[in-house]
Amino acid sequence: MAEVESEAQAVSMERMVQEAGYPSALASVEDVRRERKQKLAATFRIFGRYGFDEGVAGHVTVRDPERTDHFWVNPFGVSFKQIKVSDLILVNHQGDVVEGDGLLNTAAFAIHSQIHKHLPQVTAAAHTHSLYGKAWSSLGRLLDPLTQDSCAFYNDHVLFDSFTGVVLDTDEGARIAAALGQNKAAILQNHGLLTVGATVDEAAWWYITMERTCQAQLLAEAAGDPIRIAPDVAAATHAQIGQPMAGWFSFKPLYDVITAEQPDLFD
Repeated sequence: MAEVESEAQAVSMERMVQEAGYPSALASVEDVRRERKQKLAATFRIFGRYGFDEGVAGHVTVRDPERTDHFWVNPFGVSFKQIKVSDLILVNHQGDVVEGDGLLNTAAFAIHSQIHKHLPQVTAAAHTHSLYGKAWSSLGRLLDPLTQDSCAFYNDHVLFDSFTGVVLDTDEGARIAAALGQNKAAILQNHGLLTVGATVDEAAWWYITMERTCQAQLLAEAAGDPIRIAPDVAAATHAQIGQPMAGWFSFKPLYDVITAEQPDLFD
């Protein structure tokens, strides 16, 4: 009975999200590119608001809809809190900046070029040195299903347990992509978090909620011995809140607020 109810709730959520405009039905490749770049710039502003920036570290990318072996990324050395659409740079899989005037972060290229190259289902990928994500990564463990929100990652994230310093080699980027596979997220041991999605919205939301899931588990384990959610319940909850459309829809309120408050990001 519970399984039937879970399936019905999932169908109901899918219907609501589709009515909200998922997936986007845009008329031209130019419209798709514009939307992706706007969502990408907004993601940086949101990440900056959440304190995910750490000096020059961190990068989020989105695949270009026309030149699919190119991706848009933040320029090296520009604050997340100030990034605009016009600041974004377009990079090919050889590491050439094709459009834009900013500098390319070598680590961003080494990781993201290989994710976009080897994982065609990935449109966007996010990685920063956020506090709780990097703290959790030092434990070398996957997250446990302790809360409803954490179930979004149940059997849907991996541990990349090889830290060799700053990622400057595309071979390591390829290993990260191989470890990630069809999962939505990776814990990069002694480094931080990485999330991906079929939309910028999805990748951004998975990052935000994964960071908070790390925080919640660190707090719970510091306070005592947290109770895990039963595997069947965790799996059913993942089917409800861990799907691409759920990630897309969860990002929508954040996007609406940041674009209303900081419309200069569209410049």
